[in-house]
Amino acid sequence: MKKRALVIDHKSCWGCKTCEVACKQENSAADGIKLIYVSEDGPNMVDGKLDFVFQVNVCQHCDEPDCVDACPEEAITKREDGIVVMDYEQCSGCELCVDACPYGAIAFDEDKGIAQKCNLCYHRVDKGLLPACADNICLAHCIYFGDPEEISQRASL
Repeated sequence: MKKRALVIDHKSCWGCKTCEVACKQENSAADGIKLIYVSEDGPNMVDGKLDFVFQVNVCQHCDEPDCVDACPEEAITKREDGIVVMDYEQCSGCELCVDACPYGAIAFDEDKGIAQKCNLCYHRVDKGLLPACADNICLAHCIYFGDPEEISQRASL
């Protein structure tokens, strides 16, 4: 199975947050839960001009995810294609995965009593579609999805 990845060109992000909106709509995330979010650093003065730096924050779908090992319910698994998926039905709400994630990419839904993370829209990917936040929705075209080597050749990252 071909490896898949979400690759983000942070330097090209202009902070429109369209990725956040698309993700929220696609996944019906509760208020306060963001499976992808854009953080902002600025304004800063650079060469006499105001400058902002935007950072897209999302699950990194790690090669060796700490969250998988931390979950006592085995609710988090890594697929052969590299996508790390959380089964919300199996989640007991212990929050060990939240603490284990070095990227702060796992949120806790207090109302449902479960942890939630980006599942890379695997329900779309399995149908040959892109994740909701990727190429087709990102106005700055800085979020790419597919084979990491192909993306590096296609994008100037």
